Amino acid sequence: MIMKRFPGGIHPKYNKELTADKPIIEMPPPKKVRLLLRQHLGAPCTPLVAAGDKVTVGQKIADTDAFVAAPVIASVSGEVTAVDSEGIDIACDSTNSDFKGQKQQYSSPEQLRQLIREAGIVGMGGATFPTHVKLTPPEGKSISTLIINGAECEPFLTTDHRLMLEQGEEVVQGTKLLMEACGASNAVIGIEENKPDAIKHLTDICQEHDNISVVAVPVRYPQGGERQLIKTLTGKEVPVGGLPLDLGFVVSNVATAAAVHHAVNLGRPLIDRVVTVSGAVAKPGNVRVRLGTSIADLIDFCGGLDPDVVKVVCGGPMMGQAVDDLNSPVTKGTSGVLAFTAGEVREYEERTCISCASCVDACPQKLLPNYLALYSKKGKLDLAEQYHLFNCIECGCCSYVCPSRIPIVKYIKTAKDRIQRRRRK
Repeated sequence: MIMKRFPGGIHPKYNKELTADKPIIEMPPPKKVRLLLRQHLGAPCTPLVAAGDKVTVGQKIADTDAFVAAPVIASVSGEVTAVDSEGIDIACDSTNSDFKGQKQQYSSPEQLRQLIREAGIVGMGGATFPTHVKLTPPEGKSISTLIINGAECEPFLTTDHRLMLEQGEEVVQGTKLLMEACGASNAVIGIEENKPDAIKHLTDICQEHDNISVVAVPVRYPQGGERQLIKTLTGKEVPVGGLPLDLGFVVSNVATAAAVHHAVNLGRPLIDRVVTVSGAVAKPGNVRVRLGTSIADLIDFCGGLDPDVVKVVCGGPMMGQAVDDLNSPVTKGTSGVLAFTAGEVREYEERTCISCASCVDACPQKLLPNYLALYSKKGKLDLAEQYHLFNCIECGCCSYVCPSRIPIVKYIKTAKDRIQRRRRK
């Protein structure tokens, strides 16, 4: 591989020491779960069950005929108590919620991709793009290299780190299945240099596999962005408006690889995931939790919030979303739950742009974030599109470095939403 540096990027305080040494612990099934019908990028699912139905853990309870979608799987056994336009509520029968699967059989890459789809697997690094879609190259294109993303560049989050340490063999087995599903002849696992134990562990495992290598990449946010990781590892840039597969690459997260191993080799669909619970909580840690568990129940399992917590974020501090209701459920894309105190959360008054170009220097996509924010504020959506609005990955680097405290990413997201609504109309 050719190690190159991607443009822009920043070095925020990482705060990973709070949970980096905390082994993954499993939270018992909660009393109830709420499984959202849309936990992925793509079309929402349609319920296959009704209130009063009995379901078993691992059962498919919602699906759609759309290609870009993934079914919803019951994460517990129990009774369906409610079904609405957004989700399915299940009262858990904890005595019957242990899942016992068996190895799945397949005879072609197409059947393997179908198994991955039926397991409900999506990208678990946060993007939640249906994995079977990413593994299906369109006609006329082929995949040469699978890149496994173990960078985990977001501050606080350590789920991928712990997975690589504790389930490294499972990550590698999942990598082999992903290679088979997409037709890649080799794979590279990219891990940031601040995880030397994970780098060594996976390197030792991969010595048995000639076509899988481990590469330590520089610590620089957002190194975990798939375009940035491709640039670092290969020196190649994904073209504007293009996809990694245009260059013969597929990028998948380490947690996704482990989930594929569980689904195919153990017959266990995506019913849970590891979540970093950190910040101002009594017992920060990495928790394997059933999908649909409320954030409140997860926080209670970790000892509860500190008294002066004023903000809870789902995901990482750079790209995550503030939670307005702790009854919101854990989904396939929930990588972290972070709590912050009044001393850690500040409110800033937005000031006038001083044309310092700090946001331009920090942008890993080589965009002009200042203009994108300005055009969004003024409603000049066509101009924003001309300046490659949709090439923004919403990493937050521009907002982080802005001395005028302009919420640039917020304006960019607003512009994207307005344009997409206009297109639907």
